[in-house]
Amino acid sequence: MTPAEIAPKDRLIVGLDLPSVDAAEAMVARLSDSVTFYKIGYRLAYAGGLPLVARLADSGKKVFLDLKLHDIGNTVMQGVQSITRLGATFLTVHAYPQTMKAAVEGCAGSGLKILAVTVLTSYNDDDLHAAGYRLHVSELVEARAAQAQALGVAGIVCAPEEVGNLRKIVGHQTSLVTPGIRPAGTAAGDQKRIMTPGRAIAAGADYLVVARPVIEAVDPKATAEAIHAEIAQALG
Repeated sequence: MTPAEIAPKDRLIVGLDLPSVDAAEAMVARLSDSVTFYKIGYRLAYAGGLPLVARLADSGKKVFLDLKLHDIGNTVMQGVQSITRLGATFLTVHAYPQTMKAAVEGCAGSGLKILAVTVLTSYNDDDLHAAGYRLHVSELVEARAAQAQALGVAGIVCAPEEVGNLRKIVGHQTSLVTPGIRPAGTAAGDQKRIMTPGRAIAAGADYLVVARPVIEAVDPKATAEAIHAEIAQALG
């Protein structure tokens, strides 16, 4: 899907980073028709949230299942095959070549799209070096993005500041999905590479993942609608 084909309202993905399915369903009800796309990550998935993927999909919502799979190829492939039955739109894997190749094979023939996580947005150069990498964040992100595209991965998860350079590498047939989005005036939390929604869209991001700024807001629906307005303005 090219950027022009993405409905503006679908560009905001709200992270349901909540402790229970009841809490997640209550948030979905509060957000109502203001949000069309949700992310389910570790916290909710491991609290019984996987069946919620199918319920959201059946209700017309899109779901980004953020499990960041990484294992030997056969295990990843079989895991992805199981996930295809849930009805999710996106699934994340870590951007190691064997893992990405296996994930692409596992989702063949389904509607599930694989997203490759390049470098977590909580990492900076010092964190990478402490983990044993010699490359800078930007270098590793670009190398992994090129590998992902070559292996047929549908999209890249990256920090918003990296979108411009990655667009030159992967073109417009590969989706760029950016966490680390913080509306002006909100706390960065544990994110180190962040940007406002409008700036990220203007830089070329296709989808924005926002969790705490929405789900912890006094009025989550109004906050989501404000982000939609900022996205629309950036699209111009």
